[in-house]
Amino acid sequence: MSEKPFWQQIQPGGIGVNPGSTARVQTGDWRTEVPVVDFERCTHCMICWVDCPDASFNVADKKLISVDLNHCKGCGICAQVCPVKCIEMVPDSAADREDTTTENGAG
Repeated sequence: MSEKPFWQQIQPGGIGVNPGSTARVQTGDWRTEVPVVDFERCTHCMICWVDCPDASFNVADKKLISVDLNHCKGCGICAQVCPVKCIEMVPDSAADREDTTTENGAG
């Protein structure tokens, strides 16, 4: 029976030379829900911004100003972690996409 090689002796199986990035690739087209933010209730605590795995919240002057629906995958983490519950997940459809783009008009 042959001995197993040490990890240092194993040849790499594949090397990614140009890995992808959600910043360069729009990945939000397959979600089923979108976050809608009630900016009148939002305290701009930024917990949603910190916890969003896709960096889908846009911020200016230390305030949440919009949700980037080109990258949001609709996971709902933002709605779950919001302490004032001002983020609601609603069904997404291509027809309603422009209406559900959430932006703070005061931005």
